[in-house]
Amino acid sequence: MRGVAVGIGKRLDEVRQRLATLLSRLFTSHDLQESKAWLEEAQRVAHVGYWVWDLETNRLIVSDEYCRILGLTPKKGPIDLAIVREIIHPEDREYVFRTAEEAIRSGERADCDHRIVRPNGELRLVHSLGDLRKDSSGRPYQMFGTTQDITERKRAEEALQQTRFYLSEGQRLAHMGSWAFNDSGHYWSDELYKIYGLDPNNGAPTVDQYLALVHSQDRASMAETIKRMQVEHSGFDQIERIVRPDGQLRYVRAVAVPVVEQGVFKGFVGTTMDVTEQELLTQALRREQAYLAEAQSLTHAGSWACNLVTREIFHSSDENARLYGFDPSQGPIPFDRFYTTILPEDEQDIRAKLENAIGAGADYDVEFRIRRADGAIRFLRGIGHHNPSGEIGEYLGITMDITERKQAEQEREKLRQLESDLAHINRVNIMGEMAVALAHEIKQPIAASITSANACLRWLAHDPPDLERARAAAARIERDGNRAADVIDSLRSFYKKGAPPEREIVDIKDVIREMTTLLGAEAVRQSITIHSDLVADLPNILANRVQLQQVFMNLILNAIEAMKDTGGQLTIWARPDPEAQLVISISDTGVGLPAESSERMFEAFHTTKPQGTGMGLAITRSIVESHGGRIWATANQGAGATFHFSLPVEAEAHA
Repeated sequence: MRGVAVGIGKRLDEVRQRLATLLSRLFTSHDLQESKAWLEEAQRVAHVGYWVWDLETNRLIVSDEYCRILGLTPKKGPIDLAIVREIIHPEDREYVFRTAEEAIRSGERADCDHRIVRPNGELRLVHSLGDLRKDSSGRPYQMFGTTQDITERKRAEEALQQTRFYLSEGQRLAHMGSWAFNDSGHYWSDELYKIYGLDPNNGAPTVDQYLALVHSQDRASMAETIKRMQVEHSGFDQIERIVRPDGQLRYVRAVAVPVVEQGVFKGFVGTTMDVTEQELLTQALRREQAYLAEAQSLTHAGSWACNLVTREIFHSSDENARLYGFDPSQGPIPFDRFYTTILPEDEQDIRAKLENAIGAGADYDVEFRIRRADGAIRFLRGIGHHNPSGEIGEYLGITMDITERKQAEQEREKLRQLESDLAHINRVNIMGEMAVALAHEIKQPIAASITSANACLRWLAHDPPDLERARAAAARIERDGNRAADVIDSLRSFYKKGAPPEREIVDIKDVIREMTTLLGAEAVRQSITIHSDLVADLPNILANRVQLQQVFMNLILNAIEAMKDTGGQLTIWARPDPEAQLVISISDTGVGLPAESSERMFEAFHTTKPQGTGMGLAITRSIVESHGGRIWATANQGAGATFHFSLPVEAEAHA
């Protein structure tokens, strides 16, 4: 710096001699010192130091700021270039001097950024510029240059670049672009061009070009929004549909914010996000919620989630509120309002069950009655699933209106009792029709017993008594008496009202033998023969024996009725089929099926008999279906008809 000042002084003397008083006033010693101070201050503020490199001596004349940049203590006089070489970062050293040598050789300005390592180890980044000075022959002899500490600027640039990268990458990942427009123009980020499928080289679109991208059904609304922005300087946040140039439909969410500086409107900045996937998911979720709400409404089932201990409700569907007689549009309903609808006579039992479930951390399934605000009594069923990962008492579940089911159960019970009564009446009616046959059936063993008793008395009256023949006659009396008793016991069990509904393992062959024996006399009286065609190894079934007897009696008597004027043959088949069913068929050679559909024969009160009740076949079908089977009728190829019924073969019912 001192050398530079000396040179400047000499030149000032020459100028002073020529310009006399005027220049001397301008360049007094005081002005020079003041200029030097300003120069030093400017260097310090700008972190710029100057240097002069003597190419012949390899020594540098440097400013104080240059020393401070290198981390050296400022001093008067030149410094050796080797000192500066050592401070340059080892990895940049060759590059810096190669740049200087190329500048000397080409005569161009030296310009390079490089790192330095101060004596205290601190790493700094500097920018150096150097211009050559040449003698009259054109030979370079000196390089004058500046070095600026650009560490903070570079760090700021790197941070800015990194921020820009993060912003760009964030926009790419989030499918979000940024934009701005004001009096000076429009700005669109790269990601925004990608969202709209536009080429950045064409620049941001005009308002008309932008509106052309908006879906035709959303265009008018978006045009109105833009107009309101321009007139009212108001922002907006809305979702719209766009159609890219390639024809692809996308949903975007655009947000605009006005920029106001010191009360003056400057323009808008905003973001646009591609929300197609989210919007499609939202639409799908809304559809599923609508389907769920409709399904709950149709099934009268509501969903809920709450803490039964704290009585905090996390979720309650609209249908759940309606089940209790509440209006869901009135907002959240407190737990106690739900609970107080339970009838007092059911509340104590419900409370005990809930407390037990909470204590055990278990699920529960309860039924209870409520009274709605309009006074209606409803039956509800609540199923709660304990949330093991939640707090104590946290449950989620469903509530179902089972009023109709409860009423149906009550009606079914009444119907079952009515069917039982009708079945008993039907058996009594059949008993009246069978009176003659039953009298003959019971009279035979009684008459035989009387004959055997008379014989027994005669053998005992002999002198000496013929005990062997008397004993034989007594045995015949016992056999015939037991035979009559068996017939009476069978009839008593069959006609007993309220026969036990319990089911047992039944050998179908035994039932067929019992009923053909019981009805055999009636068949003979009508000139009808009964034939059984049974497979040897028939599986047993699980059935109510008395009800099964009634099925056979109804069908056999119907067959006898169909042949009573002509006589004929009644055949009973029984065989298993591949679907684990036992199929029994009762065929006759009578008048056949009526002209109308055979299904009507099984309807209650439908009869073709002048004295019939129309309940026999209806009860028969009810019994068969209650056992899990079915019954049907077919016309024979020749004369008559065949009634078939199937019964399931239970695994545990096999012999």
